[in-house]
Amino acid sequence: MNASYCATVDTMVIAPCEVTELIRGQERAFVQRLTPIVSKQSVALDLESVERIDAAGIAALISLYGMARDAGHGFAVANPSAHVREILSLVGLDRILLAESAASCMPELTAA
Repeated sequence: MNASYCATVDTMVIAPCEVTELIRGQERAFVQRLTPIVSKQSVALDLESVERIDAAGIAALISLYGMARDAGHGFAVANPSAHVREILSLVGLDRILLAESAASCMPELTAA
């Protein structure tokens, strides 16, 4: 998983490049991988490579958002694909989850 740290906003930007679909059957592993990170710091999730998302994927994003908020951190979606942006807009989550400014600081680092 690619990740970068943006010190100006104290947010880690994570780009899960291997994830092209956030759908039922994949969402649990996705949430399990990100839970420790959102529990420790604010995260902007770069979803540029995600071309498909369904209700389970949306639920995963909501779950991560809730975990981050409970831990006192922020969670947002940065640089979403056109399809992800459209779906988040249709369900009214664009106002809550989309972070336009987080995508501007994305130097690439590799994280385990």
